[in-house]
Amino acid sequence: MSTAAAITLALTLVLSIFVPFGAFLAGARTKGRYKAALGFNVFMFFGAMVVGAILIFGGGESVQAAAEAASDAGLATGMGYIAAALVTGLSCIGGGIAVASAASAALGAISEDQSVLGKSLIFVGLAEGVALYGLIISFMILGKL
Repeated sequence: MSTAAAITLALTLVLSIFVPFGAFLAGARTKGRYKAALGFNVFMFFGAMVVGAILIFGGGESVQAAAEAASDAGLATGMGYIAAALVTGLSCIGGGIAVASAASAALGAISEDQSVLGKSLIFVGLAEGVALYGLIISFMILGKL
């Protein structure tokens, strides 16, 4: 990737964050403006990602390098990378959901009785462990490739 392409991609990503919320902050703060600013930000971000993908993979030499790398790697290697990504992503999502419910219940219990702090932290830690287990399995998959 050339320096100009990297600078363009970085500038586009920064603008995709600041332009929508700058426009939002300049206007009135109503519920409709929140949704419009968020929608525009998502559109700009994914648009920047498409532009970045075109800049990265659009050159002739990068296409040749990708073709050579694809010929060296088989289907099993590609599926291994996909499996590692899915294990990490889904375990982090599951851990986040578990922490959200366990932490809110723990805060409610602690507000009523402060002596349950240690017990509630154990449950929150167990919920975070789900993400760590997924990360460990992901490293094990990547170690086999």
